[in-house]
Amino acid sequence: MSKLEQPLDADDLMILAERIEQLSADDAEWVNRLLQELLRARAHEGELLAGQASSGEQGPDEREFDEQMAQVALDTAEWLKTLWEVGYMGAGNFRAQPRAAFPAIDLEDVRKSSLFARIRQGRHALPFPPPTRQGLPWHELVEGGAQTQIVSAEIVREEDGLPMGAIIEGCSDWMVLEEDAAKQECIVQHQGKGPRFRLRQVDAGSAQLRRELPSLTRQIHLQGRGGFHSYGLEWPRDDGTTQFVALRAATWERAQSEAEHWLAITHPELYGQVRFVGSEK
Repeated sequence: MSKLEQPLDADDLMILAERIEQLSADDAEWVNRLLQELLRARAHEGELLAGQASSGEQGPDEREFDEQMAQVALDTAEWLKTLWEVGYMGAGNFRAQPRAAFPAIDLEDVRKSSLFARIRQGRHALPFPPPTRQGLPWHELVEGGAQTQIVSAEIVREEDGLPMGAIIEGCSDWMVLEEDAAKQECIVQHQGKGPRFRLRQVDAGSAQLRRELPSLTRQIHLQGRGGFHSYGLEWPRDDGTTQFVALRAATWERAQSEAEHWLAITHPELYGQVRFVGSEK
């Protein structure tokens, strides 16, 4: 695909809006009308795609596409496994020492993989592993709301009685950050990353697990220029200065998603603990 055939992204549209301001009044008027029509068409396309996604409509070829993607994933896994075990890299021109213990992947793994499903849906993969529930990734716990979950849980303690960690739904990677022994509850976090949760013992084997509400607030600024809008995240640094992070987004919902993805990459220990609010400049 040539450069002229590629769709314009947010940065390209911003550059066009800036260049319109440099045109003469006569030219700027009709060029700006064309840009506004382009933005309306882009927004309408986004609404149609969002409506199709929310209604759960499937195209006639989607089932066939699913099978094709599953086969591609299987073939790719076999290719990587061969490179891993045999040691060939590239087209056989470079050799490396054979390695072992490459994970086996079959069709059911592809169909049931929440990570593969997220990638196919165009969603960002978390840059850190989510907690597991009985051995399966528990994405909805990290990305869901503040509803209470009834879970099997156990606090693991040191010899002196201090909490060393927690085992929740068979996952032993939970850290205990705070404990209130009188209330039989504690604040836990998976591997020190992602949201914090309040774990309250109900009886010997079960507990209530509820996600803590965000404790921090950060602003996402909406800027307008030449009829085009852009978003940016204002983030305070530890040294007292402020970082302004440009977000590749044309809507508020996408801006929030991009801000959360940036937070997950740069500050995983705060992911899920920040509430984003809008502000116009």
